[in-house]
Amino acid sequence: MRIAMFGYQTWGHRTLRALIRSGHEVVLAVTHPPSDHAYERIWADSVADLATEAGIPVEVRERPDSELAARLADVAPDLIVANNWRTWLPPEIFELPEHGTLNVHDSLLPAYAGFSPLIWALLNGEKEVGVTAHLMDSELDAGPILAQKAVEVGPHDTATDLFHKTVELIEPLVTESLDAISSGRALLRPQERKLASFFHKRSIEDRRIDWTWPASDIERLVRAQSDPYPNAFTYYRGERLRITKSFVTERAYGGTPGRVFIREGNGVVIVAGADARYGRNPGLAIERLRTDDGAEHDATEYFRAMGGYLTRYPTG
Repeated sequence: MRIAMFGYQTWGHRTLRALIRSGHEVVLAVTHPPSDHAYERIWADSVADLATEAGIPVEVRERPDSELAARLADVAPDLIVANNWRTWLPPEIFELPEHGTLNVHDSLLPAYAGFSPLIWALLNGEKEVGVTAHLMDSELDAGPILAQKAVEVGPHDTATDLFHKTVELIEPLVTESLDAISSGRALLRPQERKLASFFHKRSIEDRRIDWTWPASDIERLVRAQSDPYPNAFTYYRGERLRITKSFVTERAYGGTPGRVFIREGNGVVIVAGADARYGRNPGLAIERLRTDDGAEHDATEYFRAMGGYLTRYPTG
């Protein structure tokens, strides 16, 4: 088959690598220009560089335009394969090839369509994550599914761990999908729309710790915003603290959410939960944190005296 590819960052890079190794003819690679967005500066293996090394023509676009549509018509692909393309593809592009457009998305669709699916899934306590290959239609991440692969979410996994687990699924998923399409054995199943969920891009507000959340939710937020992602953060006496390691306490602690309370093990306990006043909730014990100057601290060294409050916004 003649294949055109749309992709960006490491997800797109791995997809293009699978296409190159597949033995099919890759006639064009389309990618985005480099970005300053915090979540797009990481996992940033270059689709353009890989394509150039392989002698594949490259087009760089923020979004498709009429010139690109004409270029695609000229190279006449039998299939388009997309992964981590960040803007809408119009029907005149995704319907152009005989076999349509195969999109690879890093969630187990129909759940977690949209953006940052691994972070949202970890934050929500999902037991498994994965990747899905589906045919593109007019609704984002909603077309019929060709294949899926899943991995378990471990109790201490971070979003970084889940990235490494799921990125390894891309190449076998793409290879399996290409084999099914080229042989005429592709079996498609519609997505169950009642099970669908759609998530927006992560922003600074999504990293701000709310101490009225249960400690288990905050602990997952810390793991979901693991390095090299921008970390979950809070404020203490006007200083922003990025929390990089924490655990849910074994004991219950009562009081006001956000109170810097007591040491437990290698951490400092922060009272958590909207109903913390009843004293039935575990706390969140912070083990490691980072200040705005980039310095790393053990929480037991940073909080030398107990007392005071961690807050969502700086206070006087």
